[in-house]
Amino acid sequence: MIVFDKLWLTMKEKGISTYKLREECGIDSKTIRRLKANENIETKTIDKLCRVLNCRIEDIAEYIKD
Repeated sequence: MIVFDKLWLTMKEKGISTYKLREECGIDSKTIRRLKANENIETKTIDKLCRVLNCRIEDIAEYIKD
């Protein structure tokens, strides 16, 4: 299972809110809801998050064995 727990920590460290993701970065509220629920998202969203947060994939997501 892919979880996005690290995303919220990285956002806090970088001073990026979910509001900023929605309004300034073009990530819609449905996608943010999916991230919070650890549901599937598109790889282009991961790319956008990494670009906005200036980070690597492992800074926002990790695989945890079921």
